[in-house]
Amino acid sequence: MRVDEIPTTPTREDPRPVDEPLRAAGKIRPRHLDRLAIVYVRQSTAQQVLEHRESAALQYDLRRRAVALGWAADRVVVIDEGQGRSGGTAEGRLGFRRLLAEIGLDHVGVILGIEMSRLARSCKDWHQLLELCSIFQTPLADRDGLHDPCDYNDRLLLGLKSGATYPTAIPQSRHASRYPRALPP
Repeated sequence: MRVDEIPTTPTREDPRPVDEPLRAAGKIRPRHLDRLAIVYVRQSTAQQVLEHRESAALQYDLRRRAVALGWAADRVVVIDEGQGRSGGTAEGRLGFRRLLAEIGLDHVGVILGIEMSRLARSCKDWHQLLELCSIFQTPLADRDGLHDPCDYNDRLLLGLKSGATYPTAIPQSRHASRYPRALPP
């Protein structure tokens, strides 16, 4: 979907002025601005897509944040093929696969999302994303700030954010085995 095709809906503004200080912190460099800014839009179920339109509008509005961070509007790409699909696995999520491919081709300067842990709910997919972002020096931006996966503290924070997804993986792995496993403390 091109930026000019997305309907603009008035949304509430995020009250935190984060864009300029983040750029000044050195996490966004000229090499990042030469690449694409990808806004990843996702809601887990078709029901959420229908009933939570404000959430979708907030996610699409991240295009403005990318422009505020320094990207030209025509260099902001929205990936929303994951709408209505669970993030439990990358299986059947063409948007997530496209995101991984673009990062691996070194086309991505930043990934923007409302909450980074929503990009992938499985630990395997999440850590694959983080590893690719680290290799290709691709920062991730969400409501909490801009995260550089090459920076130890940012990587630690991103790892903690993914911890919320871990319990959803436990039942699947328990059922995959003949023998029950102990749950982590």
